Amino acid sequence: MTRAQQREQTRATLLKESRRLFATVGYAAVGLTEIVQSAGVTKGALYHHFSSKAELFRAVLEEVQEEVADQVARAADAEDDPWTALLAGCQEFINAATDPDRQRIMLIDGPAVLGWNAWRALDERSSARHLAEALTDLIERGILTRQPVAPLAHLLSGAMNEAALWLASSGRPGDLADTGAALRGILEALRTR
Repeated sequence: MTRAQQREQTRATLLKESRRLFATVGYAAVGLTEIVQSAGVTKGALYHHFSSKAELFRAVLEEVQEEVADQVARAADAEDDPWTALLAGCQEFINAATDPDRQRIMLIDGPAVLGWNAWRALDERSSARHLAEALTDLIERGILTRQPVAPLAHLLSGAMNEAALWLASSGRPGDLADTGAALRGILEALRTR
């Protein structure tokens, strides 16, 4: 194995083990010592890749957000009709974000660790960007009422994030389906008649 491959393997192991620990017990409860022990590396190796625990968390968060964005995009891309694609993508975001591990990293610790503005910027580059693009396309096709896209995308993104957080604590089996139905109702209200 070359040095470059070893460095990449060390980085991947640090991300994997950090993600597991952050998801299991949360950012605040995990120390660097625990991370390096779990990854089987030294603190020096960790600091070679990440300047701090916060920077390591940011890399984990980016990885989680990219996974969710890819999952949403695949669900939307599987649909031929742009309206159905929006509905499928939004539902898939709710499904993906209700995973407890992703939820803790993406929706609970993310804003707390990085700060609201930094967290929002990361969200903008992933899921929120795809949502805004889909809304723009639907408005241009005349499927949605003409309106400013940025506030609409932020409103819908916030509603979906809040729904995912609520679903984490609801515990009622029918709540996911009910949330999907409510979300479809909100989106249907935006359609042109």
